[in-house]
Amino acid sequence: MLINDHFQNYKTYGIPKAQLVIADIPYNIGKNAYGSNPNWYVDGDNANGESALAGKEFFDTDKDFRISEFLHFCSKMLVKEPKETGKAPCMIVFCEFEQQFELITKAKEYGLNNYINLVFRKNFSAQVLKTNMRIVGNCEYGLLFYRDKLPKFNNDGRMIFNCMDWVKDSHTPKVHPTQKPVPLLRRLIEIFTDPGDVVIDPCAGSGTTLLAAKQCGRKAYGFEIKKNFYKEAQEKVLKNVQAIII
Repeated sequence: MLINDHFQNYKTYGIPKAQLVIADIPYNIGKNAYGSNPNWYVDGDNANGESALAGKEFFDTDKDFRISEFLHFCSKMLVKEPKETGKAPCMIVFCEFEQQFELITKAKEYGLNNYINLVFRKNFSAQVLKTNMRIVGNCEYGLLFYRDKLPKFNNDGRMIFNCMDWVKDSHTPKVHPTQKPVPLLRRLIEIFTDPGDVVIDPCAGSGTTLLAAKQCGRKAYGFEIKKNFYKEAQEKVLKNVQAIII
């Protein structure tokens, strides 16, 4: 179920609590969003001059995002920690590198006392305009939070590293500038949930988390406040998924 609303209004929709909350929160990078991306220039070539994206933000709502409100929502929407081991819920947050420290500190205020840092390694970089100037970034970062008991963990007897490959997604239509690949989301969902479990994405964007969850046989719920992203997610990403659109 994809909802065109702010996650703070969750009580209106009677959504069940989640085994996994997974979200890509706003990075608050402001007008430098396209700073080292070829989209800053017309046709990606600096010889053509700056494009309409030069000096622009990804989202005009970034500066309004409140991490404390987000963590409060997540702590309320995770299922209660069970007595049994191997059943506890968790949340995964994709975030900017420096955001990790604020998230780790504030998460403890909402009972999310433990974390594992995650690194997602790409074999490419969006910072192509700086390749001859300095070392460029090819990683994205995230945090896995849980309360006290280790979360449900489906590893099929294999060791899982906290540094994972970022598999390119060439099949899902691109409708969001920070869209996450469905194969990566599917892998994370398979590790930390079982079929039939509930997955919630408070900042659904392109809807790829919902698509990945549905493909894995999980129940998926998400919020997207921006009407244009909601509409494109509905029309391009979730059109072949039996999801309820509100």
